[in-house]
Formats: sequence, structure tokens, C-alpha cells
Amino acid sequence: QVRLVESGGRLVPAGGSLRLSCAASGGTLITKDMAWFRQGPGQERQFVAAISRSDSPYYGDPGKGRFTVARDNAKNTVYLHMNRLKPEDTAVYYCAASDGGSISDRTSYRDWGQGTQVTVSS
Repeated sequence: QVRLVESGGRLVPAGGSLRLSCAASGGTLITKDMAWFRQGPGQERQFVAAISRSDSPYYGDPGKGRFTVARDNAKNTVYLHMNRLKPEDTAVYYCAASDGGSISDRTSYRDWGQGTQVTVSS
């Protein structure tokens, strides 16, 4: 089991940018699919983006065209670059690791971080 720690969330004005980081310890991310999910107040946890173990990116509807997912296996870290942020992007963002399965399905992910809060002001 790998331990995941997210960072980078903060208050940002609409139209701004953020980079979230997910650092892993206790195991390598090289063999894992990695994803970002988010959960807003009173909402279900929602798929945002993922990057496969072969470095293929996938995006959910919320971030298409605005978010970019990347991984640095040497640093055992995954990133989510978010541009043109909107108030509806306000949520807790979670990083997750999977050994296989549907890359956008939260049930494929066994290891989760504690989340980082992103708040976008209007």
C-alpha cells in the first residue's frame, strides 16, 4: 500500500491557476495508474483526470481543455495543473493510485490521499 499526500490547494481568484502535487511514499508509482478526483460540498466524488502507468492522460468533463495531469516517476509525484479556474472548481481534490481497472472509476483505486482544498473565489 502506498501513502499519498496532496498539496498545493489554496484560495485563488476565478481565472487563476494552481498546481496540485501528490507525493507518494512507501512504494513506487511507476506501476500504478494515478488519478485526481474531487468532491465539492454535498456532491459525489468526481473524476477529474488520470495518467496511466504508460503515461497516457485521461480527463473528465470538468477539466477538459483547462487541466493537465503529469507524473514524475523519479520524484514519485503526480501533478495536476489547473488553469482558468472557475468557482465551480471549488472542492477537495484527492489523489489516488490503482493497480488496474477502469481508469476513471473510483472503485478501481485502492490508495487515497487525505485531500487538498481548492477554493475559487468569484
